[in-house]
Amino acid sequence: MTVEFVHSPLLTFVVGLILVVLFLVVWDLPAFVGLGLAAFSVGIVNSVFVSDFALVDAATRTAAAFGNGMEGIGIPILMAAIIGKSMLESGSAQRIVRTFQSFVGRENSEFALWGSSTVLSIPVFFDSVLFLLAPLARSMRARRGKNYALYLIAVGAGGSAAHVFIPPTPGPLAVASQVGVDLAMTMAVGVAVAIPSATMSGLVFGHWANARMEIPLRDSMGTTTEELEERAQQSSSSLPGTFEAALPIVLAVVLVSSLTILNTLEPLYPSLAVVRPGIAFIGDKNVAMTLAGLTAALTYLRWSDLSRSLWEDELTEALKSGGNIAAITAMGGAFGALLAASGIGPYIADSLRGIGIGLLVTAWLIAAIVRIAQGSATAAMLTTAGIMAPLTSQLNVHPAYLVMAIGSGGIICSWYNDSGFWLMKEIGGLTQMETLKTWTALTTIISVTGIASVLVFSTIVPLA
Repeated sequence: MTVEFVHSPLLTFVVGLILVVLFLVVWDLPAFVGLGLAAFSVGIVNSVFVSDFALVDAATRTAAAFGNGMEGIGIPILMAAIIGKSMLESGSAQRIVRTFQSFVGRENSEFALWGSSTVLSIPVFFDSVLFLLAPLARSMRARRGKNYALYLIAVGAGGSAAHVFIPPTPGPLAVASQVGVDLAMTMAVGVAVAIPSATMSGLVFGHWANARMEIPLRDSMGTTTEELEERAQQSSSSLPGTFEAALPIVLAVVLVSSLTILNTLEPLYPSLAVVRPGIAFIGDKNVAMTLAGLTAALTYLRWSDLSRSLWEDELTEALKSGGNIAAITAMGGAFGALLAASGIGPYIADSLRGIGIGLLVTAWLIAAIVRIAQGSATAAMLTTAGIMAPLTSQLNVHPAYLVMAIGSGGIICSWYNDSGFWLMKEIGGLTQMETLKTWTALTTIISVTGIASVLVFSTIVPLA
C-alpha cells in the first residue's frame, strides 16, 4: 500500500464500505444501529487523516448530520405515515386505485403510477411523492395479488428521473444556474432525456424485474398485510368518493407547488409579491404535509367505525412506524455526510479532470463516482457542476446537455450511503437485497440511459 493511498480519502471510503456491509449484511444489525456505527467509524478514520477533523467530530458531526436530516424529512415522514395509514384504512387508496384502473385498465396500473410520479416530482420533492404514492402501490398489489415489484419500480423510476433532469427540482435547477444555462431550454432538454430514462427504468426494467422476482406485501407504515388485503375486497359503496379520497394528495401537491408557481408568475405580475409570505408558509413541505395529513386523518375517522380514542391509537401506531423510517433515513444521510467530510468528492473530481475524454462523458463519470462514494445525488451534481462550469465554453453542443450529463451521473447506484435507499426500503417494506435489486438497479439504469440519450440527442440536435 502506497503512502499516497493511505493519506487519500479512498481509504475512508473503503473502510466505510466494508463496515456498512459488515454491520448490515453480515451481522444483520438494525439499520439505524449499523449505519450509526459505520458513521462513527468513518469519523474516526477522518480524525486520523483529515487535518481539520478532530476525534470528537466523529460524534458531533454524525449527530449534526443526523439532525440536519431529521430537520429536512422528520415532519414530512411522520405526516406521510399518517397519510398512508389513513388512506389505506379509510379505503381512500383503494378508491384511487380503482379509479386509475377504470381509466387505464387493470392490466396497465403501472402506467398510472409511473406517469403520476414523473409529473408530480417536477414541482414536488421526490421524497414527498414517494410518501404519497407508495400507499397506492401497496393497495394495487393487495387488489391484484401480484406485480408489487413493478409498481414500486414504476413509482421510483418516474420520480427519480424528474428529480435529476427537470427543473425546478433543486438539483438540475442549481446545476443550470452554475453552468449558466437558460432555464427554459434546460427544462425542454430535461424532458427529452427524462422520458427514455424513466421508460427504460420504470417500464422496461420494471416488467423484466417483476417477471423474475416476487416481492410479498409486508407490514409497513403502520398497516398490516391483512388489513390491506381486507380493504382490497371492500365494495365500492363503502369507499370514500374519488375527490375526498384524492384530496390529501391534491392538497399536498398544490400547496408545495404554489411557491414554484408564484416564482414563475411574479416577474410577470409584480403585484403578486404581496401574497409571497403566505404562500411561502403554506408551500413549505412541513406545513403542506401536515395539512394533507390532517385531511387524510379526518377522512379516516369519517369512514371508519372506530371510536375517537381508537382512531387516535391507530394514528399513534402510524407515527411510531414513521419515526423509525425517519431515523433510519436520516442516519443513512449522516453516514453519507461523514464520507463526504473525508474530501472524497473533490478528491475523485480532481483525479478525473484531465482524463482526456469528451466533456459530457467526463462530467457523467465525475458525478457518478462522487455519487457512489458519498451518497447524495444533489451534492454529486453540485460538485461536478463547479468543476465543469469553467469548461462550458469548450462544448460544441448546447450547455443544457452538460446539465443532463451531470444529472445522469448524479443519480447512479443509490446504495447504503444514500437516504433515498433507506426511504424506499422502509416505506416499501422491502429487504435490503430487494432494495438493491429494484431501487439501486433502477437508479443505475436511469443514469446509463440518461447519458446515452444525452450523447444521441446532442449529436443529432446539438442546439449550438
